[in-house]
Amino acid sequence: MSSLFYIIGKSSTGKDTIYKELCQKKELNLRPLVMYTTRPIRDMEEEGREYYFVDDVTLKQLEQTGKVIEKRAYHTIYGIWTYFTVDDEHLDLEKQDYLAIGTLESYEKIRDYYGDQKVVPLYIEVEDGLRLERALERERKQQPPKYEEMCRRFLADQADYSEEKLKGAGITQRYSNEKDLMSCVETLAAVIREYGQK
Repeated sequence: MSSLFYIIGKSSTGKDTIYKELCQKKELNLRPLVMYTTRPIRDMEEEGREYYFVDDVTLKQLEQTGKVIEKRAYHTIYGIWTYFTVDDEHLDLEKQDYLAIGTLESYEKIRDYYGDQKVVPLYIEVEDGLRLERALERERKQQPPKYEEMCRRFLADQADYSEEKLKGAGITQRYSNEKDLMSCVETLAAVIREYGQK
């Protein structure tokens, strides 16, 4: 049976780096599930790697054809940014294991769409002080830095990933990425080997 492994966690917990490391492990035979967004592309990102970057018109067209599984909109200081998952030709859970990154809310909708036997949550956790340090370090490298948006995301995470919401989503297993990134990656790889396509 194939699975969709779904990485979730607050901002600046290392989700993107963990995602890339797991995708590079050829023996896991994971295919990335690339989501869509209407936000602007960031420095060092590539179309079709982190996201498919589209405009609001494209989003509306996909919704009208019934292809949008889930979406969430964020009111940022730069306008509304929408992130969403599309049921398109890029996904075939009958034949292949996939890896994705998303929010707790998107995980629940994807799980409800494909079934909890197919979707495996990988919740990444980092202490909030360390997480804020990492966020600031990353934002300083952006041109120009968007500190206000970084702060908004950090505060929003406190509500979006409350203990009550984690419990409601059935998240019981947590994976720490505080001290050793590669140790966290290896732990997740072991989980993928256990649940992946047989």
